[in-house]
Amino acid sequence: MNFTLARYVLQFGVSVEIASIRSNHNYFLLSSKNRKFTTTAIPVCQMSGEEVLVVVGGGAAGVYGAIRAKTVAPKLNVIVVEKGKPLSKVKISGGGRCNVTNGHFVDNKILAERYPRGYREFRGSFFNVHGPMDTMSWFSDHGVELKTEDDGRVFPVSNSSSSIIDCLLSEAKQRGVYLQTGKAATTATVTAGGKFLLKLEKRTLNLVECIEADYLLIASGSSKQGYSLAAQLGHSIVDPVPSLFTFKISDSRLTELSGVTFPKVVAKLKLENVQRNIPHLSQAGPMLVTHWGLSGPVILRLSAWGARDLFTSDYKGVLTVDFIPDLHVEEMKSILSQHKRLFAKQKVLNAYPSEFVIVKRFWKYILDREGICGDTLWASISNNSLISAGHLLKHCTFEVTGKGQFKDEFVTSGGVPLSEVLAFAQSIYLSTFPFCICNGNVTYIFLAFVKISLNTMESKIRSHLFFAGEVLNVDGVTGGFNFQNAWSGGYIAGTSIGKLANEAPLKEGSMTKKL
Repeated sequence: MNFTLARYVLQFGVSVEIASIRSNHNYFLLSSKNRKFTTTAIPVCQMSGEEVLVVVGGGAAGVYGAIRAKTVAPKLNVIVVEKGKPLSKVKISGGGRCNVTNGHFVDNKILAERYPRGYREFRGSFFNVHGPMDTMSWFSDHGVELKTEDDGRVFPVSNSSSSIIDCLLSEAKQRGVYLQTGKAATTATVTAGGKFLLKLEKRTLNLVECIEADYLLIASGSSKQGYSLAAQLGHSIVDPVPSLFTFKISDSRLTELSGVTFPKVVAKLKLENVQRNIPHLSQAGPMLVTHWGLSGPVILRLSAWGARDLFTSDYKGVLTVDFIPDLHVEEMKSILSQHKRLFAKQKVLNAYPSEFVIVKRFWKYILDREGICGDTLWASISNNSLISAGHLLKHCTFEVTGKGQFKDEFVTSGGVPLSEVLAFAQSIYLSTFPFCICNGNVTYIFLAFVKISLNTMESKIRSHLFFAGEVLNVDGVTGGFNFQNAWSGGYIAGTSIGKLANEAPLKEGSMTKKL
């Protein structure tokens, strides 16, 4: 793509109504009726009449989608607008290593179960088009060596997110994707000709630009910017709430265990004000004790599946943890009885069953909660006390009092819904509708409306409008699943846009012939 950067300087104190620089049907506008400008440089894309794609958001989905669109349609002008630094979430993900995807799930239906929001829709063809294996192949083909860890998480061999960032930015540059940073798309309207008119603002320079685009891909993550644009173009928004966070626990003795990890626990969460049974609020996996409470994969998964219910419960509830899930109650009792016979003359704190796979600090915590002195000899402990300690290992309850603080890397539940269910009240029963509930003389009819096609990532409300990534009401559990949503959505959207752009000249030529 060839761009000529033209400079138009507005001197300090000068105010203009509209400065318009056109090149064929694509143009930038400077609108400054109420603003005063210092000296600024305005880049204007001198385009050759080819169509324009504007991507709002320079994250994983946006950049990946831009590259794919430019690959499919080399003549398409592709502009990525990012208000901050491009790929900033990629940089900090996985502790700076970038958890690219997860390599343990080849069955799409099982993979879809890793998405608290989106698992129903993702059971279809979404991952068939571009799944985890395709993502791994793409990065490998572009020079990034990857490795799959025991839990399925995929990282670059370099253990540095820079490998992923450098790869994506290099490919974008090579393909001719134009990246504009430090600018936010604040408004979006549709022109009489059916194109998108976007207003871009760069507040640091007190600058306003407008660009007209044939295609618009909103891939702005959980930023309010993307939600606002989607709403302006006719889409509803599910209010975002936090997901993937740690739990604050009200237990002063637990702080002494900060840093202790458990390779496998089973944790069940019971929330205040939530009466219905939620199967996914029981999870198994590793857990970590922090200085404020509990963390680790099992806690993060619970927070993801319970995100919206946790929000309505003000992040309060009761967490029950089984620290020895592979041992049945009778096995646990047998182990404790045998240990009492074998270590009768030893202190209970210093000698505890190795079958429990716990550390001494946690064993002391269990004894303290049961009121058992660690200096007591095993022979002196009553069987009832032993059973109580064992029961606590199997059913240890904690009071959840809040969520951990967000860091720079976080995920939200909410955004642009893939579909919506609307209810209509009718005075008569209509048997032709499959989803009807009768209440006296009133029949409630529930209809599901698809708002975004997962086959193309195109809006069903507005033609040539596309979405990808976390701007959608889709979020995954920890382990590389959120990035996979970004790669898959970006790839599908980019492919769809590229195909439309390739067909556009043919359609124009065909129309000319008919005329």
